[in-house]
Amino acid sequence: MTADAAARTGDDAALVARARAGDSVAFAALAEGCRTRVWAICLRLTGNHADAEDALQDALMAAWQHIGGFRQEARFSTWLYRIAANAALAVVRRRRETPLAPEDQDYLIVVGDHADRHAERDRVQTALARVPEPFRTALVLREYGDLSYEEIAAHQQVGVQTVKSRLYRARSAMADLLR
Repeated sequence: MTADAAARTGDDAALVARARAGDSVAFAALAEGCRTRVWAICLRLTGNHADAEDALQDALMAAWQHIGGFRQEARFSTWLYRIAANAALAVVRRRRETPLAPEDQDYLIVVGDHADRHAERDRVQTALARVPEPFRTALVLREYGDLSYEEIAAHQQVGVQTVKSRLYRARSAMADLLR
């Protein structure tokens, strides 16, 4: 562990202690440190900005409400990524109950030099949405959440070998869908 990482871990522990005591500023500092990845997890699992915003809000509220249950066996960011993934999957399940019309889906209107990049991102997002949920979740947690195999296994309540298999199948499915 580098000195910088050790300092952050110490800082996180102090912030967690303050957040547990009801300090919302400390909690905001903890959450801000991993907000970009939490957003990426929510966006990749839900597939659109509106649902991702709902999932992000649900995740942050759940983390704040349950900060007392954070056992500090993992990093705060890892704990929050798990909550975010669960919140995003809950939003997806609710959305499945009421299908969206195509005009309600979150499509980006792009022009100029950014069109190719946005088109490729949309193509990846569409392919990712077609990957079965347990495989998609494992892939998003690994690639966007930067979780280890062990952390993903704990989140999905499966063995590490199952996680490796799910990641292999998710990557294979993505490759097939993007061909």
